[in-house]
Amino acid sequence: MNYLAPEKILELEGIARLLRVDSLRFIHRRGSGHPGGALSAAEIMSALYFHVMKIDPTRPDWDDRDRFILSKGHASAVLYAALTRRGFFPAAEMENWGEIDCPHQGHPDRLKTPGVDMTSGLLGHGVAVGAGLALSARMKNKDLRTYVLLGDGESQGGIVWEGAAVAAKYRLANLTCILDNNDVQLDGPVHEVMPMESWAEKWKTCGWYVLEINGHNIRQVVEGLQLAAQVHDKPTIIIAHTTKGRGVSFMENKSYWHGNIPNADQMKQALEELGEVTDG
Repeated sequence: MNYLAPEKILELEGIARLLRVDSLRFIHRRGSGHPGGALSAAEIMSALYFHVMKIDPTRPDWDDRDRFILSKGHASAVLYAALTRRGFFPAAEMENWGEIDCPHQGHPDRLKTPGVDMTSGLLGHGVAVGAGLALSARMKNKDLRTYVLLGDGESQGGIVWEGAAVAAKYRLANLTCILDNNDVQLDGPVHEVMPMESWAEKWKTCGWYVLEINGHNIRQVVEGLQLAAQVHDKPTIIIAHTTKGRGVSFMENKSYWHGNIPNADQMKQALEELGEVTDG
């Protein structure tokens, strides 16, 4: 694994903070969105888009780029935050996010938004589509990786495990999935709504290489992604233990904030807790 210098860790941590700030601002301005799951994935997105993935914002359709699929598409705010910060399109385009004439929809659309490799919609589709992209890359002898970010709530769906079986069958070592394991979904704690027991054992049984990390520790996130790239005989799942609504005290571990919008006072508090200077 490549050594991750302390200054790089600080840089990526700073970017993760900005991704949280941007996500909340996008959601608040729009009056719609899913803050909890966007905030829990900030370090993962920071590591992927600003250190690990082989991408070029000036050539979003570059054929040799790494691919990323946001399987938990309702958390699109954090993807749009990463894409704007990375330079795929101006943040000003998000001012009418989700409206008919805006190219950036509530769920990412690969035909409309530069940098989006797969349209998100039906929860759970990401692993199967990721397997298809990874298999295609191997058949074309392309040296690229496919990354899929999925939620633990969506992993209650059977389509996730169909995709997992396909990836294991074809030993798609160029496929890495990251499970945003924050244990909170729309209706409550994941372990109460539909207990799935041990995620690690389930993925191992499916034939995957399994890593478990602290999803808010940049070093662990980066090293986990780097280690996955060294596995040559099977796909990898990184189980990232995270906190729903991370960084905003009144949102953390609350299912209410899966899909609700902060009011002006709550927004002010959230930004202050995230280290942003606010007016008034």
